Amino acid sequence: MIITWELLDGRYSRGEREVEPMTTTAHFAQNNGVEIHYLDTGEQSPLTPVLICPGLSETAAEYEELIAYLSPRRCVVLSFRGRGQSGTPQSGYDLEDHVSDMEAVVRASGLKKFHLYAYSRGVSYALGYLQHHGGRVQSVIVQDYPAQHKAMSEEWAEDYIHNYLIPYERTSHIRSEAVWGIQKESRQVHFQYGIDQAALVLRGLLEGSLLDDEGVQQYSQMMTQITVEGFEHSDHDIRSAEQDKLFDVIQTFLNDHDV
Repeated sequence: MIITWELLDGRYSRGEREVEPMTTTAHFAQNNGVEIHYLDTGEQSPLTPVLICPGLSETAAEYEELIAYLSPRRCVVLSFRGRGQSGTPQSGYDLEDHVSDMEAVVRASGLKKFHLYAYSRGVSYALGYLQHHGGRVQSVIVQDYPAQHKAMSEEWAEDYIHNYLIPYERTSHIRSEAVWGIQKESRQVHFQYGIDQAALVLRGLLEGSLLDDEGVQQYSQMMTQITVEGFEHSDHDIRSAEQDKLFDVIQTFLNDHDV
């Protein structure tokens, strides 16, 4: 069930649950000549902030409902290079380039200690960041993606553009230059390092999920404090099928693991 948030009398309302008014501002972080767009709700409470890493073709704006749900917790969500309002360089689309986008946003926003939440391909970028900057991360949430950064086949970009982005009108979310760059530059990486932070692994249980039992087992070997939550009515797109449960699970985990 998809829940729609409405702004009523200066308050976001979802069913019977109301949250305080939310102010979200747009910013740009500079990353070696590439502007990285991000949204920031600012300092509103003593709760530990959360940095959100969207999926492959997602933009920061697509997380406004989750941001509203987590209010008054500070949320920072970026659009990676080639997506949304971020810049689109001619090259620079491998793992380390996306990790550097996160670094730029962390610096520009002044985040010190934060939870890290990532979905789909954003998980690989988050895991790349966590490997080198784990001291800043309070806890980590990974959603429906294995512990790897995938190389793309020679047919992937054209298929993705013509059979997904164009039919579903998402060409403004991720530009074709970025898609081709990801295909050409992405190298396969299997993450195998230890993760000491408390970790929540979210997975769909229907066909179409990108995280199978073997992938969960890999996370169990990496993570010393792991919680796994399955969504029985969801494939890869948990947010569309079970948004209520997804948001509640994320919020509960964050609340349980604040500093």
